[in-house]
Amino acid sequence: MPIDVVTRNNVKISGSGEQTIILAHGFGCNQSVWRFMVPLLEEKYRVIQFDYVGCGNSDFSAYKEARYSGLEGYALDIIEICDALSLTQSIFVGHSVSCTIGWIVAQQRPELFSNMVAICPSPCFLNIDAQYQGGFEKSTLEKLIDLMRKDFIGWGNYLAPLIAKESILHPESQSKSEGTVLNEILTTFCSNDVIYSKPFASATFLSDYRHLLPQVTTPNLVLQSANDVLVATSIGQYTQQNLPNAMLEIIEASGHCLHLSHPMHVVTCLNAFVEEHTAVLTISQ
Repeated sequence: MPIDVVTRNNVKISGSGEQTIILAHGFGCNQSVWRFMVPLLEEKYRVIQFDYVGCGNSDFSAYKEARYSGLEGYALDIIEICDALSLTQSIFVGHSVSCTIGWIVAQQRPELFSNMVAICPSPCFLNIDAQYQGGFEKSTLEKLIDLMRKDFIGWGNYLAPLIAKESILHPESQSKSEGTVLNEILTTFCSNDVIYSKPFASATFLSDYRHLLPQVTTPNLVLQSANDVLVATSIGQYTQQNLPNAMLEIIEASGHCLHLSHPMHVVTCLNAFVEEHTAVLTISQ
C-alpha cells in the first residue's frame, strides 16, 4: 500500500494563488508557528503547511530512527510531499534548520523550488576554526543534547530563552492568552517527545553543511535577525556569500523567530523578492 504522505506529514493546504509556497518549520516546532504569516499569504499564494515526521500532529508510527538520524531524512519528507502533490517550481520558506533541509532538497531536486527564503539560517552551529565560528563548541552542544534525555524540561528552559531572547509575538495577532515568543517556544518544546526530538537535535546542531551552499543555485533570500543569540549576523553574511545566487536582509529585531515576531516584515520581504525574480525570469524568456 502506498504511503499516504498527506496524512503522514499532516499536510494542510489553503489559499488560492497560482504560485505555491511551502512553509517548513524549525527544530522543536510544528506548523502552528506559521499562523501569523499564513493569513498574509493566502490571498496571493497556495499555501502548503506540514509537520516533519516526529513533530506536531504527524503520524509518529511512520518514524524510522535510521531515516531521521540525519537531515536528509527530513529533506525526503519534503520531496515526498512535493511528489505526492505534483509540485514543482514552488517557493520554499524555511526557518532555522529547515533552511538547510531545503538546500538539501534543492541540491537533489532543483526543479522543485523556484525561489527560497531562509529565515535565520545556519549551515553549521559549531565553532570550527578561526575562519568559521558557528556559535557553539561541540562539547557544549553534546552536553545540551544529552540533557534532553536526563531532564527534558530543563533542556527546554535552557534553549528556549536563547531562541526567543526578548521577542514578543506579533502584536496585531496577540491575544491575552499569548505572551512572548519564549512562552510559545517553551510550550511547543515541552509538548514534544524526547524519543523524536533528541535525534533531530543531534542532526540539527552537530552537522556541518557548509559544503552544500555553493551547490544550491536556486535564488535565495536570507532574512537575518540583527540580534539572534543562536545565529550571529556574521553567519547570515557567510551564508549569503557562499550561496551562488542570494540576497541578505538584516531585520532590526531580537530573537531567532522572525516569523513569529515580525511576520508582516517577513512577508513584505518575501513578496518583493519573488516579484523581482519573477520579473527577471520573464525578461530573460
